Amino acid sequence: MSLLVDDVLAGLVGAPKQLPTRLLYDDAGSELYAQLAELDAYYPAWAEYALIRTHGAQLARQVGPRARVVELGGASCGHQTRALLAALAQPACYVPVDACAVHLERATARLREVVDVAIEPIVADYAAPFVLPPAACERTLLVLPAATLDTFEPGAARSLLAMLRRLAGGSSLLLVGADATRDPELLARAYDDEHGVTAAFDKNVLVHLNRTRGATFDLDAFEHRAVWNPAASRVEMQLVSCTRQTVHVDGEAIALRPGEPITTEHCYKHTPEAMRALLGAGGWRTRDVVTSTRVPYRLWLCEPARWA
Repeated sequence: MSLLVDDVLAGLVGAPKQLPTRLLYDDAGSELYAQLAELDAYYPAWAEYALIRTHGAQLARQVGPRARVVELGGASCGHQTRALLAALAQPACYVPVDACAVHLERATARLREVVDVAIEPIVADYAAPFVLPPAACERTLLVLPAATLDTFEPGAARSLLAMLRRLAGGSSLLLVGADATRDPELLARAYDDEHGVTAAFDKNVLVHLNRTRGATFDLDAFEHRAVWNPAASRVEMQLVSCTRQTVHVDGEAIALRPGEPITTEHCYKHTPEAMRALLGAGGWRTRDVVTSTRVPYRLWLCEPARWA
């Protein structure tokens, strides 16, 4: 039995029920996330863009010229990417890394129309080790944009940061966005928007399983819910069963009660203290931090810790 079968079915037959977060980001899901990032309610994207526009020159001076920019989750290649490349001094190349080949190709094609920088996309799951090709550059700048790190469980986040530390070498820098918002109303608008984009993004997991796994999910029998868990400092994305039902996945019967949730993603909100601890555990130390004036969203520029 494959790993995919194992973790999908194991999550659905267990209690509480959950599905792997990676299922959110297939081709259709990546497109929906790109739409979500354009909404005013989704503050991580616009807060990060504003920070790069305001503090881009300050960050660029520390990065220096001729940097190779490696962006994880680079299939978005949005306003933040364009603003960052414009702020840097003669970037050597831009390397977007994403597991969704179709969306990555589409996004990089759009980016090539508006920037004069060599673009070298890599199709890879950046949560696992991958290989960077040789490059003629002064240093590598790793970029984790728009609260990407916040979607990793704490242990997985530490492992990701440590893997990136080993990947890019001692002269690398890391630019990571992290959100510390704990306002339930603001979080509700961002993760359960009035336009229904987040709900469509979340329900696309069920579409994905129906298409790829022969599942029998009825989308109308589930509703999207975003729950703020203050004790864990995270937003919990859930698909909630509207009725008592039995769903089949690969021939396996999955029983759901009315109101029973299936968790699809956790979005952690890291305080500055928690973020420093997380970065330190991954082998990084803070060089600079810039903070939004409207929400507690920050960009952290980090360098490898000497002991790592």
